[in-house]
Amino acid sequence: MKKTVLAYGILAGALIALLKIVEYRFLVIEHSLEIYGGIVALIFAALGIWLGLKLTRTRETVVVREVVVPVVGPFERNQTRLAQLGITPRELEILEAIAAGLSNREMAERLFVSENTVKTHTARLFDKLSARRRTQAVQRAKEAGLIP
Repeated sequence: MKKTVLAYGILAGALIALLKIVEYRFLVIEHSLEIYGGIVALIFAALGIWLGLKLTRTRETVVVREVVVPVVGPFERNQTRLAQLGITPRELEILEAIAAGLSNREMAERLFVSENTVKTHTARLFDKLSARRRTQAVQRAKEAGLIP
């Protein structure tokens, strides 16, 4: 932004010097309407460029959310919440593997199923937990007391 302002300032200085070289009085008397029109056009062009840059700038929002799970004793799975969500034992195994950070291929090898089966269970699990990503599914499962 500073470079743009500096460039416009230098350009304006050069234009003023050019007007001094050419007979300034003749130019102002004969073409005053064009000069004022050009100045107004220049102001509106600069204002339009500035406003366009200001309005089209992308704004990043960072959302930080802490999950505090009190640790009282050994982990006890919330069976009522598990039943409410309708999560099957196989989906629970998939959820625990996701929380462990395993890939679909690693889960398939560990559970002796195909990768497509893992993807199906994962999709159903995301739907039941209303999650879009693995990290979100793990977070919601921890909040619900399904995994430690």
